[in-house]
Amino acid sequence: MFTDLRGKKVLITGSTAGIGLAAAKALAAQGAQVGINGRQPYESVASVLSEFDGLEGDVMYFSADLSQSSQCQKLVDEFVQHFGGIDVLINNAGGLGGREGLENIDDAFYDRVMDLNARSVLMVTKYAIPYLRASAAQSGQTSCVISTGSIAGREGGGVGAGLYAASKAWLHDIHRNWVKEFTQDNIRFNIVSPGTIDTAFHEDKPSHVKDTIANSIAMKRFGRVEELAPSYLFFASHACSGYITGQILDVNGGQMCP
Repeated sequence: MFTDLRGKKVLITGSTAGIGLAAAKALAAQGAQVGINGRQPYESVASVLSEFDGLEGDVMYFSADLSQSSQCQKLVDEFVQHFGGIDVLINNAGGLGGREGLENIDDAFYDRVMDLNARSVLMVTKYAIPYLRASAAQSGQTSCVISTGSIAGREGGGVGAGLYAASKAWLHDIHRNWVKEFTQDNIRFNIVSPGTIDTAFHEDKPSHVKDTIANSIAMKRFGRVEELAPSYLFFASHACSGYITGQILDVNGGQMCP
């Protein structure tokens, strides 16, 4: 189904664990050329890279702290230098950044959450646009940006996670703006919006809280990262989604229905 992903140059931010790593492995299995990213130095990700052994795609690790704009540019430049262009950008870097009620939010906390979830997407996409535009022009097909949103961007997040939720709502909305700006260049923008997924994001929750959350989901369980990965493949494939842009795909087991 995803045979057109073979040889595609795919940069995935925040992809040494969790959803990003699952998407990277799924793309590599289809023969894509995949750049994974994290903050760790190259020497410390040997075990992560070993997870790609036996997969068809060419995989390379790029270290960058995407809360800094200069590092966003560095990541894009190094990926392009290695692979020769960008066909697909997946903005997966992000995180909670901590929990604070409104009255405890200060500039440092605001900057930490927004740099992690908003600046990283904004600046990596900015620097990737020329290469995505060139990819579409050369191939005669669409290139694309896929970003990881969140159910929190729709329902506001839990107590103390309001700023995180707002950053994801910002992400959902700025994609709609980019559709207006870049569809003329044959670049598509779509969101994969997870519900509650069994990742490190929820490790700080006690078991009884996790049980309560699971029971609030129609499927009565957290999702698995492997269940998210095909959504990224679908949006990355021109054959599957070449006429789909500006959309949010909810993957949440019925936790929230439109």
